[in-house]
Amino acid sequence: MANMAEREQLGSRLGFLLLTAGCAIGLGNIWRFPYIVGNHGGAIFVLIYIGFLLILGFPIMVAELSLGRAAQSDYPDAFRKLGPERGNWWTVIAHPIFAGNVILLMFYCVITGWLLSYGWEFLVHGFPAERDSAVYFGGFLADWKRMLFFDLLGIVMTIAICMAGVRAGIERSMKIMLGGLFLLELLIIALILPYEGATDGLRFFLTPDPSKLAHGKLAPAVFAAMTQAFFSLSLGIGSVAICGSYIKKERSLAGESILIILLDTMAAIAAGMIIFPACFALDVQPDQGPSLIFITLTKVFQAMPNGRLLGTVFFLFTSVAALSTLVAVSENVIAFLMRSRSVSRRKATLFFGVMIFVLSLPCLFGFNLLQNIHPLGGNSNILDLEDFIVSDNLLPLGALLIVLF
Repeated sequence: MANMAEREQLGSRLGFLLLTAGCAIGLGNIWRFPYIVGNHGGAIFVLIYIGFLLILGFPIMVAELSLGRAAQSDYPDAFRKLGPERGNWWTVIAHPIFAGNVILLMFYCVITGWLLSYGWEFLVHGFPAERDSAVYFGGFLADWKRMLFFDLLGIVMTIAICMAGVRAGIERSMKIMLGGLFLLELLIIALILPYEGATDGLRFFLTPDPSKLAHGKLAPAVFAAMTQAFFSLSLGIGSVAICGSYIKKERSLAGESILIILLDTMAAIAAGMIIFPACFALDVQPDQGPSLIFITLTKVFQAMPNGRLLGTVFFLFTSVAALSTLVAVSENVIAFLMRSRSVSRRKATLFFGVMIFVLSLPCLFGFNLLQNIHPLGGNSNILDLEDFIVSDNLLPLGALLIVLF
């Protein structure tokens, strides 16, 4: 297990594209992207975001893929292999940045549990019109036992896929999950767009209005667009580098990067074409922050004639998107454990599963048992702190490290 030559390889180019896209397509597109767009002026923010994908996301993705392919190893080991023989401070710096994968998973699996829980609730019980979605969400967050169950369910599903191996488990699951993801998105768009008022949501999302970034709103929007580009593509912490270690030498990294970014952007745009028309159809503001899809969209689905079906399908597809990222990022950590500890995939995956479950508990309890802890002041919680560490710090710093290297 000590080197990449002994590890499994992906069976096809499509497998590589979907594995790398799996790192990118996830909660960044469906949970984070819509509420950030809603907070920063709609379509004008989307233009700035796409600009950052092109001027920063594309070259850094090429660089990170090349790092992994040249070293044929994981992120920290790539700096050791390719850096200077003596005084290799690149490796020293890379390890704490690589830890961003673990911090990301600490809150990512918790939110995945939320999505799985909501999908189950819509499927089995539905959300009757008299149920207050905000009260339900608050009660759900207070119920740490229910959260714990679905958090564990998401982790078990992830480690089951990873334990099956790169080709038999991860590559095969990515083909099913991401193929199903885009089909579900198209289905929900087709169901929502006929509603009266939905075109106003499309206009907000697709028609730029520079005036929405006046009066000091431009600088925060630019920074948010930059961090969203890094978060969405999972750049800087090694998730893309490990995918690069699986790509064959004859493939063009620039061409593959364009396809991956295109798939990621399509998923984000499709999510926006679901959420904003749905909100505008029922005169609901789309700037509700992280609770947008759990409170606001649930309220929207409650008011629609086929809301139970829409809610079930929507939370099914968001769960699939989240699981695809969990699997892709988890493989990065598992590959590191296999190489650094010279252990089998089975042992590395089991250890990883237990570790992530334990490390996810502070985030999970931050909404109930530890709700009085506000690490960033105000009403912030442990999830906010973990998201801040990864999105606003480690992702851009990791990208900078790769560029400088």
